[in-house]
Amino acid sequence: MSDPSEDTQAASGKSAGAGQPKVGALVRARRRQMHMTLQALSDAAGVSVGYLSQIERDLAMPSLGTLAQIAQGLGAELNHFILAPAIDTGLSRAEGRMVFSVGGSPVSYERIGADFAGNQLSSFVITIPPGHRSEVFSHEGEELVYMLEGEILFGLDGDDTMLSPGDGLHFRGIQPHYWWNKTDRPVRLIWTGTLPLFRLRAPQSNETGGPQSALKPAPTKTKPHRK
Repeated sequence: MSDPSEDTQAASGKSAGAGQPKVGALVRARRRQMHMTLQALSDAAGVSVGYLSQIERDLAMPSLGTLAQIAQGLGAELNHFILAPAIDTGLSRAEGRMVFSVGGSPVSYERIGADFAGNQLSSFVITIPPGHRSEVFSHEGEELVYMLEGEILFGLDGDDTMLSPGDGLHFRGIQPHYWWNKTDRPVRLIWTGTLPLFRLRAPQSNETGGPQSALKPAPTKTKPHRK
């Protein structure tokens, strides 16, 4: 998946309280529990050793997609590291969706993809704050980005393209990609992909007391800007 940065909060819905474990601490604890070196996790997750080290020390905050790769490499579900809302019915209302972020990341996510047997897609409305630049992503599956508001520089396989409202981009996730909001306004987009995020990867270990949450509520919910 592509993505990290944000600025938003749920107008309604539940949010996690303060004092939750940080993503870095949870990743490090799980890695040590699995008796894995940083290099072994790097090989399994497709994330560089240097970036993993920064994440574990909370010097960098991964995007949801990168965290999913790390979770896969650790044989855990993404929900071991964050608590995100589940959607069972396939219907989500704009006014009722919970907005969440990964740890202290400024990027916010609104989950619009449902959980049901055999589902292949993950989908979110993502808000990216001014100045935010993601890490470079490369992973299995395919992705589709559709712009709702603002303009963003999207790098794909060495080529940079500006995307504006109404623009769409469909590509293979294995192509290195990133995004960068170089403007002074938030960007909102729909991201849909086949990168497994919340689908079960492996049995959850109870050795550490089960899944923990590093969810941080996002700051404020803003309505899309209209010219």
